[in-house]
Amino acid sequence: MAKRDYYEILGVAKGADDQEIKKSYRKLAMKYHPDKNPGDKAAEEKFKEAAEAYDVLSNPEKKSRYDQFGHSGMGAGGGGGYGGFGGMNMEDIFSNFGDVFGSSFGGGSRGGKRVNRGSNLRIKVKLNLEEIAHGIEKKIKVNKFVSCNSCKGTGAQNASAFHTCSTCRGSGQTTRVMNTILGQMQTSSTCPACGGEGQIISDKCKTCFGDGIVKAEDTIAIKIPAGVAEGMQLSVNGRGNAAARGGVAGDLLVVIEEEEHPFLKREGNNLHFEQYISFADAALGTTVEVPTIEGKAKIKIDPGTHANKILRLRGKGLPELNSYHKGDLLVNVNVWTPQHLSKEERKIMEQLAHSENFKPRPSNKDKSFFERMKEYFN
Repeated sequence: MAKRDYYEILGVAKGADDQEIKKSYRKLAMKYHPDKNPGDKAAEEKFKEAAEAYDVLSNPEKKSRYDQFGHSGMGAGGGGGYGGFGGMNMEDIFSNFGDVFGSSFGGGSRGGKRVNRGSNLRIKVKLNLEEIAHGIEKKIKVNKFVSCNSCKGTGAQNASAFHTCSTCRGSGQTTRVMNTILGQMQTSSTCPACGGEGQIISDKCKTCFGDGIVKAEDTIAIKIPAGVAEGMQLSVNGRGNAAARGGVAGDLLVVIEEEEHPFLKREGNNLHFEQYISFADAALGTTVEVPTIEGKAKIKIDPGTHANKILRLRGKGLPELNSYHKGDLLVNVNVWTPQHLSKEERKIMEQLAHSENFKPRPSNKDKSFFERMKEYFN
């Protein structure tokens, strides 16, 4: 079924300002709110539809993209980040737009007992090119919040130290009914007595003082795949700070720092090396050893090699992340011009300078600087 126009859904003109859009959405949200229409699937879909439209039209960037490209400019789902009308999550709507509902709906607070979540922890890990090329498992020591051993993370001195909250009767929510011009409105909010947990600790743990977490050093094994790059961030689920009283632990965010290699320079998955040879080697040809990630490799310099010629060693670069493809090693040949000559060397060079073979004779086959650069970047 074709998606309806967002302006049509909210009943506003295309030039409507933020206040008009918000006012119209609030009116529709109150009309089709699930608390006012229990069990009504049609009302729930209209509620989701209005939330999707508001998500786009209340965001200047999304609104501009929608005005220019319509639904096709809003991504795969065509919506404001919820994947279409049928894929919207009610909890996301209440979480994101609770301020629009105001006190009539308890600020969007719904659901049962509160689940504590630990904060994420961010660390930096330095890697050299060899470690990046092959991937590695690193054991990192970090100071973070961990579950208290004394109370096993419960925050209580013993199992009998808990009792059900008398204010919310263990639900973690308090509910009240209000009479408004739209009829009766049911308001749900987090219980102020237990903080949404549904139970209260009468005898707190002497080690963590009821928090269920303490600061300690933890050793974490981190598997880093091959092909990562400077600034890339990896996430290790559940290895961040522990949550209070047995909640869900946060994530460990690993930021990659790349150590500079003494010889090789990285550009994407390709590596670069500057190889210097003498004027004589450039004219006569030679064999040189160049460093690679795997060790050293011998390459042949053909007679008559020009300065700045780039030799490509395929597959000698770095692997692409989550792929079998590898970059190349690009060797830039630099011809070293001597800065000082002895009398004998100068005499030899003066004799060679008059030789016909030493006079520049560029041909059409010789690639220009721009052609070499184009070939290099390809």
